[in-house]
Amino acid sequence: MYLKRVPELAKPLFGDLLWRMPDDERVLYLTFDDGPTPGVTPWVLDVLKQHEAQATFFCVGRHAAEQPELMDRIRREGHSVGNHTWQHSDGWRTPNAAYLRDVLRCQPHTASRLFRPPYGHLTRSQGDALRKRFTIVMWDILSADFDTTISAEQCERNVTERLRPGAIIVFHDSVKAWPRLEQALPTTLAYARQSGYRFKPLPAEGVVGLKA
Repeated sequence: MYLKRVPELAKPLFGDLLWRMPDDERVLYLTFDDGPTPGVTPWVLDVLKQHEAQATFFCVGRHAAEQPELMDRIRREGHSVGNHTWQHSDGWRTPNAAYLRDVLRCQPHTASRLFRPPYGHLTRSQGDALRKRFTIVMWDILSADFDTTISAEQCERNVTERLRPGAIIVFHDSVKAWPRLEQALPTTLAYARQSGYRFKPLPAEGVVGLKA
């Protein structure tokens, strides 16, 4: 069970997390989780270039360590990166000390003040420790491209029907998401551009003064 958009009234309950950028202009913030993935991430970068879009890649540390050339390309083409733990750890199932070690092990490969918890799972104590060093980034719109029970068309609608200025949108540059991503990403980008939106990366230095 997952929500394609978290209700506004629920966001303050989760503390000082970034759900949406404070942007009144028609700007969107695409994010990709779980890469970099050979074959998938290069394709994503090609599509983003075709649509003149920048994005943010929340990288799993062990994947980043295995793909330094892809990490270099992501940065070289104007995108930002964020920390997504070393091995995609679930904060609800991992003891605090082990979870924080996993985050810090990833950090040399991302060198960013942006962090997104895998699955969006984070305990209060983990969040309290991490926000001293990171902007903890959640999302405003979930494409659900990871859901093998939905079609690419539904994945696209999950995003395009919910667009609004400042929205942080989640896709996945992963093998699991590929059957939906391959169709949904180009059509979503085209629809957003036709609707007058631009795409920016989240600032790698983090975001201050957050409000839910």
